[in-house]
Amino acid sequence: MTVLFSAVAFNALHGAGTEKAQPQVGQAAPDFTLPSAEGPTVSLKDFKGKWVVLYFYPKDFTPGCTAEAHNFERDLAKYQNQSAIIVGVSADSAQSHKDFCAKEGLNFKLLADPQLKTIADYGSVMERNGFKMAARNTFLINPDGKIARVYLKVNPEVHSEEVLKDLVVLRKS
Repeated sequence: MTVLFSAVAFNALHGAGTEKAQPQVGQAAPDFTLPSAEGPTVSLKDFKGKWVVLYFYPKDFTPGCTAEAHNFERDLAKYQNQSAIIVGVSADSAQSHKDFCAKEGLNFKLLADPQLKTIADYGSVMERNGFKMAARNTFLINPDGKIARVYLKVNPEVHSEEVLKDLVVLRKS
């Protein structure tokens, strides 16, 4: 029994069996319900009728993830002017997200996915140093809940500007 429990715990911690392909442009975005830094759960359906920038990132408080979050925060008013919501997801806990938002002055939603379910549903699981976590991928979801654009292995320094530029073009089409 101990061996079985250990194997189950190891697989859950390391996200075994979570590899899936990314949803493609035109497909329905996989729904999710995850705890937020503020406490209550958040679902994709909560944003029906709005554009959603769903970005996955590896870890709170790391240099690349902090830079990416700062850039989304810097551009937050521009996203709001485009009727878009920014939602970040990582395998960190809701408490870690709360601390990250407080320390870095972030005013958009960060969602916790420690079981890697939503991360896997979006084909965004990667392994680093023997642990599975979110890859730096983003999905732009249109107001009808369909994938409008997919960004893989993004550069955190310029990514927000890239998404914002595409969002403006897509809203006009």
